[in-house]
Amino acid sequence: MHLPRHADGRLMRYPHLLSPITLNQVTIRNRVVSTAHAEVYAEPGGLPGDRYIRYYEEKARGGLGLAICGGSSPVSIDSPQGWWKSVNLSTDAVIDPLVRLAETMHRHGAKIMIQATHMGRRSSYHGEHWPHLMTPSGIREPVHRGNAKIIEIEEIRRIVGDFAKAAKRVQAAGLDGIEISAAHQHLIDQFWSPRTNRRSDEFGGSLENRMRFGIEVLTAVREAVGADFCVGLRMCGDEFHEDGLDHETLKQIAQAMSETKLIDYLSVIGSGADTHNTLANCMPPMALPPEPFVHLAAGIKSVVTIPVMHAQSIRDAGQAERILASGMVDLVGMTRAQIADPHMVEKIRNGREDEIKQCVGANYCIDRQYNGHDVLCVQNAATSREATMPHVVARSTGPIRKVVVVGGGPGGLEAARVAKARGHEVVLFERNAAVGGQINLAAKAPQREQMAGIVRWFDMETKRLGVDRRMGTEATAAMILGEQPDIVVLATGGTSHSGDVAGWGVADGLAVSSWDILSGRVEPARNVLVYDAVSTHAGAGVADYLATRGSMVEIVTPDVKIADDVGGTTFPIFYRRLYAMDVVMTPNHWLDRVYAEGDKKIAVLRNEYTEALEERAVDQVVIENGILPNEGLYWELKEGSLNRGQVDVARLFAAEPQPALAEDLSGDRYLLFRVGDCISQHNIHGAIYDALRLCKDF
Repeated sequence: MHLPRHADGRLMRYPHLLSPITLNQVTIRNRVVSTAHAEVYAEPGGLPGDRYIRYYEEKARGGLGLAICGGSSPVSIDSPQGWWKSVNLSTDAVIDPLVRLAETMHRHGAKIMIQATHMGRRSSYHGEHWPHLMTPSGIREPVHRGNAKIIEIEEIRRIVGDFAKAAKRVQAAGLDGIEISAAHQHLIDQFWSPRTNRRSDEFGGSLENRMRFGIEVLTAVREAVGADFCVGLRMCGDEFHEDGLDHETLKQIAQAMSETKLIDYLSVIGSGADTHNTLANCMPPMALPPEPFVHLAAGIKSVVTIPVMHAQSIRDAGQAERILASGMVDLVGMTRAQIADPHMVEKIRNGREDEIKQCVGANYCIDRQYNGHDVLCVQNAATSREATMPHVVARSTGPIRKVVVVGGGPGGLEAARVAKARGHEVVLFERNAAVGGQINLAAKAPQREQMAGIVRWFDMETKRLGVDRRMGTEATAAMILGEQPDIVVLATGGTSHSGDVAGWGVADGLAVSSWDILSGRVEPARNVLVYDAVSTHAGAGVADYLATRGSMVEIVTPDVKIADDVGGTTFPIFYRRLYAMDVVMTPNHWLDRVYAEGDKKIAVLRNEYTEALEERAVDQVVIENGILPNEGLYWELKEGSLNRGQVDVARLFAAEPQPALAEDLSGDRYLLFRVGDCISQHNIHGAIYDALRLCKDF
């Protein structure tokens, strides 16, 4: 390996990470890859449009070596793509948009490939075209409830041909290669796995027979594109099922695939994905350790002669450099890391690592995708909104203004950061000694500690930019007006809404809030009932917190399951932990009231469907019921503001400047805006987006 050096001959700080590599005829400028993921950005018909292209262009501009776009892009019309807006490789209409994508990426020095697949049973039939799903032996897929027929020989032949046609389209569009997916339990690895393949014909039985379909696909693809076009294969390193493919068998498959000379690299991930529990492994959240499955990629690399790529929770340069330097893999996928900060590679190259907005593994991005929503980053509201939202905030060409921001949670920190980057004089009032707001509470829950990384970046950035931070200062209206502001941004957040129902007894000391527990204001009791009325991370998080500290816990919710509004790669982690600590999970029940009886608290529960009442005698009742906005300052300041605290929502939603910003702000005239939970309960991303789309035009 030729390691990169500075002009004076010194070895660069991350020589392995920043060294080039060649796959077939494609030379990639560094080892950083944005691996295939379903972006949910494609336009009707499955075509990459402006949003799709800008999303990848930002990563190319930010210095990455290779992007593999279009996670799970179908090659056949009966492999549904409409509900999650993947790229449709089954039509010639995709060629021209892919030409634009390839030209854009190449203009910035990056390479671009695309992943192609047939999903087999791993989908839902009740969507576009209402197809009959197919799988080797007709076995249902649990996660997507994929009822499927047994695939027939004629259909196998057709799909093999569809892979070849799709590869020709990719090549014609000028992309640098194609990656065939045999991971996440798609059709190829459905044939590989004895868990899903019980056939007795030439495509079932022995491992050699089970590999036949995949080899026929790769053979057809290679014949279609020729020897000089890059073809990769993505595969699993261990399905983690007793009746599935173990690591040793997958090493045999990898070695056999490598020896065919049909592929130029392997991309190895850990874990199968056909159950909710294994799916949580595939995009490891913060609860799992860093790079938890790199050993599986290393095991496969030990038996193959082609480069190996790995992507699972590799988030920072030091981590990536260590993995590459040890020889475990040849390329590192840092996909979520670049969703958080698409300029990550350039910052690494230029010694600006402290400015990287590091992924914390919140999995907001992938959890949205599994609900059919577009991929967004919990802490970067510009990602995928490149047409309207800046990753790099430009200085204003207008007058320098005095901006007062109240509240140092994520919304207030983003408002202060963006306004200061615009060149304005910014004062930030925060009543606590540290910034972070509710994130600091969230980070108290076990396995959620890395949420604090969001705060850490904002903390460093507001300091680096020179925001005047008034910590430990609870702002009053008089203090704010005393600053003679031109613009006031309130990001005062909210308080626990635990007192919403009088019968819960919070005011009488019969119940406490989850905030009381997580903040340490109230000590956990021995026997605790957690009532979670909103089913987000907070309720399951406080139940985990209590159980970890030795409490016997029951968590109750009126929703159909515990943590019902927590995403598909995150709720299984909560379930693993709660079940392991014998937490009782009781869905479909409301908390009617709490009363005292001796030294016990009696929680009266009502079944959602039968209206039957049940009682629990416990030592402590903990309520999680979301947020009540802190509106006091707003109502004090509204009357004196030029815009009476209002935003032009049409212009806000169109990412256009607020018309009030054109007002004369001399004298005591000021504009008043709110962001985040002090309007109504949103989430971290919502607060940050509120602030960015408003303040980018100050």
